[in-house]
Amino acid sequence: MKITGLNAGNIGLWAALVSAFLFGAGTPLAKSLLGHVSPWLLAGLLYAGSGLGLLVYRTLKKLPRPHLSRAESAWLLAAVVCGGGAAPVLLMFGLSGLPASHASLLLNAEAALTTLLAWALFKEHLGRRIVAGMVLIVAGALLLGWPSETLVTGVKPAQLWPALAIVLACAFWALDNNLTRKVAHVDASWIACIKGLSAGLSNLLLAFLLGATWPSLPGAGAAMAVGFFAYGVSLALFVVALRHLGTSRAGAYFSTAPFVGAVISVVFFAEPVTWQLGLASALMGLGVWLHLTEDHLHEHQHEAMMHEHAHTHDEHHQHAHGADSTSLPGQAHAHRHSHAPLKHRHAHFPDAHHRHPH
Repeated sequence: MKITGLNAGNIGLWAALVSAFLFGAGTPLAKSLLGHVSPWLLAGLLYAGSGLGLLVYRTLKKLPRPHLSRAESAWLLAAVVCGGGAAPVLLMFGLSGLPASHASLLLNAEAALTTLLAWALFKEHLGRRIVAGMVLIVAGALLLGWPSETLVTGVKPAQLWPALAIVLACAFWALDNNLTRKVAHVDASWIACIKGLSAGLSNLLLAFLLGATWPSLPGAGAAMAVGFFAYGVSLALFVVALRHLGTSRAGAYFSTAPFVGAVISVVFFAEPVTWQLGLASALMGLGVWLHLTEDHLHEHQHEAMMHEHAHTHDEHHQHAHGADSTSLPGQAHAHRHSHAPLKHRHAHFPDAHHRHPH
């Protein structure tokens, strides 16, 4: 995708890639902790670490609490239930029955499902390269999820459960991504903090009600540290990517995360390189490449609108400030502002200013 000269696109690109690296590294690290912590308890610790870490950050930075409308609060609540409640628990159960390298690559299904839901539910435009890439990613996911020994002996439903659990986790995260897009203009660290605290505390409570016991202090601390980076910082950066790139494009860049996890699993945890892993990597890698090289450029119309979000004065933000304003040219700032109708042509992403029909 050609992003030269697109400041917002560059911000979104780097936010998505760093987010992907942190989340991808978290999968094999979480797998290494499962021998000491039950899956449900580990999901709670990961998200609790995410929420608490970001709460400390926001407190030290004295960041204000943003105000959401009733509709925005409903979108955020639904995202918390999907992405913070159901998805991490399913991932931990799937990880308990699959090699971390296979589980990592299976997480590519999230990108495909995110793109599909963005198109089906929120009418986000999909080009041919996006669709072709999605098909290749799904093919790789099916290959990884099918136990190799069953090609001769036949498959038993129980053997498919770990892979199915991870695909279901991806489906819930895909819903989460599309729901979070509705509030992506809000402070990203606050959204990630609320998600982490809500999902972490609820999953910890459920784990203890189901008979889980508290792990050793080093084990709990390690899980919360992994959660802070792999879920907290990663999620905050992904919200920034959603804001600037839209759901399907942010998901495309984020789909590099599974490859990070697979490489770490093989290099640092000595997991075997199977033919399934190799072929699935090739299919998914080609799919991701198709997503990343998509070029979206056409003449489009901006309707008049008024909203509030952090911005700089670019071609879409040309407005005056009051005499008492402290905002400087080129400096990011947030206030309620209006957009006049505008028709022009340039490479763009389906961000908050480019949600138009095709």
